[in-house]
Amino acid sequence: MNTPSELKYTKDHEWIRIKGNVATIGITDFAQGELGDIVYVDVDTVDDELEGGAVFGSVEAVKTVSDLFLPISGKVIEFNTELEDQPELLNTDPYGNGWIIKLEVAEGADHAELLSAEEYQEIIG
Repeated sequence: MNTPSELKYTKDHEWIRIKGNVATIGITDFAQGELGDIVYVDVDTVDDELEGGAVFGSVEAVKTVSDLFLPISGKVIEFNTELEDQPELLNTDPYGNGWIIKLEVAEGADHAELLSAEEYQEIIG
């Protein structure tokens, strides 16, 4: 199971990479494996300011639909439009071209719930 150590993770199986005040967010390799073949990604929260833990979109796989939860508070500033035509990027490259959104991190956003790669590995076993 691929769990890059430079990223932070959530118990809901999202990953986050924070550079300055912009965070890139996607789903983990574990999550895409559990979901199976992803056929659609729905994000309609661009330009919305959301609290950490809020639903920012959903991922539809062949057998299920799963909500996406924001790891920390901020304003959704970009959706990866490549996913409109290639949702399978979440399966093939979850930590690279399969990123889902970019977030302008809210001032004072709480990072306490974010997990290290080692802590996330313990959760998924």
